[in-house]
Amino acid sequence: MAGLFLDEALHNGDAIYSGLEKSSRKGGYLMASARFRGAWVLALCTTAFCGFSVPAMAQDSAETAAVDPNEIIVSARRRDETLQDTPIAITAVDASMLENKAAVNIGDLQGAAPGLLITQQNSGAQAANISIRGLTYADVEKSQTPTVGVVVDGVTIGTNTGQLQDAFDIAQIEVLRGPQGTLFGANTIGGVISITRTKPTMEPGVKAELTYGRWNTWSAKAILNYGDGENWGIKAWYFHNETDGFYYNKTRDTSAGWSKGDSYGASLIYKPIGSAFDAQITVENVEQTFDPVVSNLANSSEVFCAFEPAEECNRNTTTDLYTTFGAAATSDYNAPNATLQMNFDLGDVTLTSITGWRHSREKQTQDFDGSSVDLYYVDRRQHYTQWSQELRAAGGLFDGFDYVVGAFFFDSNYDLTQWSRVFGFSPDVPPTEFDQNPQMVEGSTTSYAVFGDFNWAFADKWRLSFGGRWSHDNKKLTNSFGQLGLIGTGDANFSKFTPKVGIDYRPNNDTMLYASWSRGYRSGGFSPRAATAETASTPFQPETVDAYEIGAKLSLFDRRLDLNLAGYISDYKDMQQNLTLPGGPTGNQTITGNVPGGAIIKGIEFDGSLRVSSRLRLTASGAYMKSHFRNFITDGVYGTQIVPFDYSANRLIYAPKFTASLNADYEVPTSFGSVAATAGWRHISPYDEQISAASLTPITDGSGNVTQVIVNGNDPRVRTTTQDLVDASLTFNFDLGDKEAYFRVFGRNLANEKTTTHAFTVAGLWSFGMALEPRTYGATIGFRY
Repeated sequence: MAGLFLDEALHNGDAIYSGLEKSSRKGGYLMASARFRGAWVLALCTTAFCGFSVPAMAQDSAETAAVDPNEIIVSARRRDETLQDTPIAITAVDASMLENKAAVNIGDLQGAAPGLLITQQNSGAQAANISIRGLTYADVEKSQTPTVGVVVDGVTIGTNTGQLQDAFDIAQIEVLRGPQGTLFGANTIGGVISITRTKPTMEPGVKAELTYGRWNTWSAKAILNYGDGENWGIKAWYFHNETDGFYYNKTRDTSAGWSKGDSYGASLIYKPIGSAFDAQITVENVEQTFDPVVSNLANSSEVFCAFEPAEECNRNTTTDLYTTFGAAATSDYNAPNATLQMNFDLGDVTLTSITGWRHSREKQTQDFDGSSVDLYYVDRRQHYTQWSQELRAAGGLFDGFDYVVGAFFFDSNYDLTQWSRVFGFSPDVPPTEFDQNPQMVEGSTTSYAVFGDFNWAFADKWRLSFGGRWSHDNKKLTNSFGQLGLIGTGDANFSKFTPKVGIDYRPNNDTMLYASWSRGYRSGGFSPRAATAETASTPFQPETVDAYEIGAKLSLFDRRLDLNLAGYISDYKDMQQNLTLPGGPTGNQTITGNVPGGAIIKGIEFDGSLRVSSRLRLTASGAYMKSHFRNFITDGVYGTQIVPFDYSANRLIYAPKFTASLNADYEVPTSFGSVAATAGWRHISPYDEQISAASLTPITDGSGNVTQVIVNGNDPRVRTTTQDLVDASLTFNFDLGDKEAYFRVFGRNLANEKTTTHAFTVAGLWSFGMALEPRTYGATIGFRY
């Protein structure tokens, strides 16, 4: 049936700069050969060298090597460049922001960068709905791929399960907006969130902290470093977090939404003295157990309400979200992973290899109707494994011309078995016994690509950036249902070349103007919920985005103010969308198809930082986005017939018209050390979370036959309220000789905003949602040396 779709920054001081090779400038740009030698040393830096907790490296000439504390170093284009020298829309997020808020995961980045949304999808572990500039993928199925890439230490996470990364032990976070296919791969049409964890310091050291907060939430974190100071180093860590949850289940008179998680691992770095080679291997495991609670959003127009107590239906999507009625459920998630990165500096060229492996095992039960009546309860079990290998060469051919070229290979396999108890009215019967025809899906993806990215300073103050990536994907998927056996299978190949070109102009060292065009590509595949031979074997096709962007990067008032501006138009073609059609053993099926009309998205953005004094720093961002579908017509079911449905009047999902943020950081020295205060405001205008139907208007011919149906916007239950999220913290830092201790009090969502983070309506049967974390607060105590 239609329901089958359900499926933290170490402060290591300025010593990290001692090993950095100095880059030179010529004509306003970093010279290529020096820059790339520096890049690979940068890749070995321990913490926030990349611009967050400590000053970043700058250079005014080939003869001088000065540190400019106002510059931020980023590696968005696989090069070490200052933020203001990078001709793309990029936000370097201060990793200490997450630390100050005692954030558990990167979801607290939401609203911190222009046009960025990150919400949780609890139908899968560590599952995120991420949207940049209105491009998103809000599903948990592993046969399909995200629109925004999450890259951890150079390794792309192949599904949205696992993307909601822990906010722990982070050195840098870079948010790249717009298609990033040239360097990051096919499935980054919306952008990339690049996360770099801290590297082993190669010196003895410890950092540990304990946090306690509302909802009986507590966490414990520890990082241990050891090494010989120059040849090798090892880092080990452990992170535990648990909470009772902020929901209340009235049926069972207990807290709901509880979770418990552990992350642990080790990283070894080896740099032979006198050698131009280095290597780092990291091994980690993530274990989570949680309550995948949902709130009941069904109303009287839907079938399930006829079977549910009156108080459980027709509820609001704000304060009512926090009282739930569903049966107990549990999700168990285990996800080991490993990364090996090797670099070899040959002088004019540096070779890099990044090997990644990730595996996950999930077992999840969930009461999707969210009521006290046993109407739709599932047991989902799945496995996923991915391997990836990237090889890169970076260097300069001649003065003013640099490059990054490489090749990439990716392979993944997954399987899913889902048992469903539908209208069972038998809460004591496990779904595995109730359902004699479970849905079974097996899928695989094999991808390879070659790419190149080039910079050419072809004239004084002018630079041309260009490149492209050729990608090939093979997708396979098999659908079956228990005793009914094989329903259908699909095997298809997709290839695409995605170019980019840009130009930038620097009239002086404090101004850069740029313009660019790039094409993003998201590969096709097969529908994991298809239930007939025809739909199971028919692939949906790739979707593309042509993005046109202009921007300016300004450093003003003796570089106290950095201001970045961008305007863009995104032409979204052959958009992939889910639709429900008749067919299969349960009567309905949800498949993925293409909407040739696609959408147009336009926007303007800014972000910047102002160093008011050595103690006070302000950062701000804002984005205005206007989007609309273009001839969004696809098949749908009206009564007993399939007719064209026109969704052109609906809003794009996860595409708020306006987002803004303002943050202040103030630190004052004291007799015992220092006191640091932070305060932040994030504004997010209302946005929709699902393509759905508020109401339908049928269009008939002269004989009264329905020839088309007009959809009058999305269901209002899947629309959020306006969010004004206020966060604050106060940290007391104590100097204890060669050691440091700190005590922090914090608060998140202090205005106590209440709305959905994910909401869904299901084919006229029922609706459900998940809630935004309400006001919370707590304290952290920690030390480091």
